[in-house]
Amino acid sequence: MIEVRNLSKSFGEVKAVRDISFDMRDGEITGLLGPNGAGKTTTLRMLYSLLPPDAGTIRIDGLDPRENALEIKRTLGVVPDSRGLYKRLTARENIAYYGELHGLAKSQIAERIDTLAATLNMEDFIDRPTDGFSQGQQVKVAIARAMVHGPQTIMLDEPSNGLDVMTTRALRRFIQDLKAAGHTVVLSTHIMQEVAALCDRIIIIADGRIAADGTQEELLAQSGENHIEDAFVKLIGSDEGLLA
Repeated sequence: MIEVRNLSKSFGEVKAVRDISFDMRDGEITGLLGPNGAGKTTTLRMLYSLLPPDAGTIRIDGLDPRENALEIKRTLGVVPDSRGLYKRLTARENIAYYGELHGLAKSQIAERIDTLAATLNMEDFIDRPTDGFSQGQQVKVAIARAMVHGPQTIMLDEPSNGLDVMTTRALRRFIQDLKAAGHTVVLSTHIMQEVAALCDRIIIIADGRIAADGTQEELLAQSGENHIEDAFVKLIGSDEGLLA
């Protein structure tokens, strides 16, 4: 469960996030959408304690990132848009390294890696160096690395960028399984088909503010449109959002 109240962040004279509030609930997939430069990435970075807010409060499973940064890192699994794999290490070694950072015993790490490799269909490349991996293989390693410590809340930033159709379908099934297991899942994406297929709730940020927050049905009704992409464009008030 993520609770955000009156959150703001500026960089000099640029107000990136302006007094936003929202909730992201357990057992739901929440889409965080917005055109480039809207404040979406800044919001995500504040949620996983990479950036401190100027004002407002964040609670993740009751914890404040400013006061409980280490504890929050243990309850969070983050898949950034830049996968950040160590190319000289194998997939297994990349995942194990993060397990060690989270203080897991070697036996726990080995068990978790075996489970994740089977779940994500990684057995064929789990012991290969990640240098030269396809986009799909990189995403799977990044997800396994984020999940190795069993986090309650999972944040996925553009997870399907560059993936083929079959890998995208497998990724969607995995995300739906996380929801079914009661996790809080945050999905940041520009792919509207992904939003329509996965998201229970959608938060749209434009110009640092909340432009809309609700279920797909609520956003369609609010915008008067029949498709979520058209609703997105109308609610941010610009046809340029999809081109940014």
